[in-house]
Amino acid sequence: MVAESYVPTFMQKTKKSVTKRFKITATGKLMRRTPGFRHLLSAKSTKSKRRASRDKQVAPGHAPALLRCMPFGP
Repeated sequence: MVAESYVPTFMQKTKKSVTKRFKITATGKLMRRTPGFRHLLSAKSTKSKRRASRDKQVAPGHAPALLRCMPFGP
């Protein structure tokens, strides 16, 4: 017989697509890659390619929803 105060506990799964695209830094910031730099690189300037090689921080408005998709970290 099940007690009436029984509440099932659910464990949130990690969204693997988010884990593959974003990294969490040691300070808790969310980092992303710059889009559009996989092909047709000869048409892009050296300056834009150099800047694209660095990871960017995710905008503060988007970060909380993405962090909820990674309940256990990356």
